[in-house]
Amino acid sequence: MTLSPQEMARYSRHLIMPEVGIAGQERLKAGSVLLIGAGGLGSPLALYLSAAGVGRIGIVDFDVVDFSNLQRQIVHGTSDVGRPKAHSARDAIREINPEVQVDLYETRLTSANALDILKPYDIVIDGTDNFPTRYLVNDACVLLKKRNVYGSIFRFDGQASVFAPGEGPCYRCLYPEPPPPGEVPSCAEGGVLGILPGLIGCIQATEAVKLLLGQGSPLIGRLLLYDALQMSFREFKIRRNPACPICGDNPTIAKLIDYEEFCGIRGEPDPTAASSSGEITAEELKRRIDTGEELFILDVRNPEEFAICRIPGSSLVPLPGLAQRVAELPRDRELIVHCKSGMRSAKAILLLREQGFTRLTNLKGGILAWADKVDPGMMKY
Repeated sequence: MTLSPQEMARYSRHLIMPEVGIAGQERLKAGSVLLIGAGGLGSPLALYLSAAGVGRIGIVDFDVVDFSNLQRQIVHGTSDVGRPKAHSARDAIREINPEVQVDLYETRLTSANALDILKPYDIVIDGTDNFPTRYLVNDACVLLKKRNVYGSIFRFDGQASVFAPGEGPCYRCLYPEPPPPGEVPSCAEGGVLGILPGLIGCIQATEAVKLLLGQGSPLIGRLLLYDALQMSFREFKIRRNPACPICGDNPTIAKLIDYEEFCGIRGEPDPTAASSSGEITAEELKRRIDTGEELFILDVRNPEEFAICRIPGSSLVPLPGLAQRVAELPRDRELIVHCKSGMRSAKAILLLREQGFTRLTNLKGGILAWADKVDPGMMKY
């Protein structure tokens, strides 16, 4: 692909670099990258890869922009709240570089569609935030022999690597088994420093550009760890596992599997279902409080969340320490358990049942439902 005079001017700072030059910029223009996710990591990826001149960028995302995204997902603005993230990201890319072809896949990536979606692209970049999709992306990339630029973030910590079939280990070599369901909190539960995805996403973008240019030493066989609090980087070697079921010497995975089942999301007790017979709506809870019923409202969120908003009269016992503090809870009163949206409280109810508690009720929709239905002036997060 040749560069137009306008492109020569746009990429002039690249063209004078011996590692890029005209030939390298033409490789970037001919290159294609698929972004899995247009959130925290996908935002800097979309902005910098389009600015760098990658000719074709695909975006897989089915979510819409929420106010809580704006703290870190810089490809979206306040006016984009409520819009599909894929549309917002596409518009931002076009504003930066109208020469880029943008493909949108407004769907959940699944075992049924992953191979077809990934196949046309040179490089796949994983910006997801859940384990089933990470294993799905990994396996699809290995089967298609696609390089997978991996990144993940949580609170103040981030990590990045490049998984290249035939050249180094894959994600399964690094993490052979997923963690038990619910053991690793999501960013929605544990939080994330808004700046962190910008840094990790930029590292991923740098790796993608290096791969397209054929320059430098990519993070193949290396895991880069970043600690924002200490402002430190550490690097670990990753070795390919000869017994890996997808990239090993005798692979046993020849097609994409059910990744929710693999990660234990199916087949495990569903905490929501387990407590569905003992649920209460926010409106009903308010009515019972107003009538003076003897209720114990147990909040299992984190202290930082409790400081933002709380239901009047509630008692805080965060879920991570609940098992050690059951003696503080009354057994002769009904416990109304709640969290932000209802999932952690459902897990808490399962734990309390194992401890012999019987009068347990889950607040459906958590404190968000209370804010929506009972107290519209309550601060939401």
